[in-house]
Amino acid sequence: MMWATNSSWSSVFMSILAAERQQQILERLDRDGRVLATSLAEAFATSEDTIRRDLRDLAGRGLCRRVYGGALPVSPASSSAQIRAGEATDRKAALGQALAGLITPDSLLFMDSGSTNLAAVKAFPDDLRLTVATHDPAIAAALLAKRQVTLWLIGGRVDARIGAALGGRTLADIEALRPELALLGVCALDPVAGVAAFDPEDAEIKRALLRNSSRVAAAILNEKLETSAPFVIGQAESLDYVILEADASDSVARAFADRGTTVLRAQPAEAD
Repeated sequence: MMWATNSSWSSVFMSILAAERQQQILERLDRDGRVLATSLAEAFATSEDTIRRDLRDLAGRGLCRRVYGGALPVSPASSSAQIRAGEATDRKAALGQALAGLITPDSLLFMDSGSTNLAAVKAFPDDLRLTVATHDPAIAAALLAKRQVTLWLIGGRVDARIGAALGGRTLADIEALRPELALLGVCALDPVAGVAAFDPEDAEIKRALLRNSSRVAAAILNEKLETSAPFVIGQAESLDYVILEADASDSVARAFADRGTTVLRAQPAEAD
């Protein structure tokens, strides 16, 4: 009986230790933007197997996203398109302005779904001659005001959470295109873990854009940097351009540049 009691206390003590260790792991993740299993094992004087169990537990509770060798924070971009449209509008406008500067007149542009890409449409000059394809109804509606733009709206089942058409019909139509430039909507981006999305069909469309576009650009808010999401799209170096905010980390910018991606910065967003 005494043995059972001691065993129970031992189990409780180990659970407390694990909970404290996991809380410290989350604090490191919040502070550093990523954690590595080898470094954590050394810091906590425990085995890598123990750390991997901790990371699996945290990931299972939705508190981090496991990647090879460690973990990243979960991207905040998992909310619906309607919610995202009203967030960080001034910062998205600055990123959209930078995206608009990449566009070559009289070319075929594909605009992926997303509120930052919608901000780019608003920055298009009124006399810009362009052919634009998109599967995002909000982007298509904004493009109607641009008289020199020829618009191709890709149809299919519109997913309200993503804010765009998804599914086999949509994918087949996008696969038939060869855009000179694609503006990719990005849920999560990390120099090592790459580009990721929260929806498998959305990720499939983005992979097709990476394959078939001559150039691909993505603009990203600071809070989506060094984060992950469940469905991998491609490596960071598959992007030709990454547009960062004016105050984004220099070390992150260098990490993208080291992989051959051209890094541009948006102008500082104007204060409200």
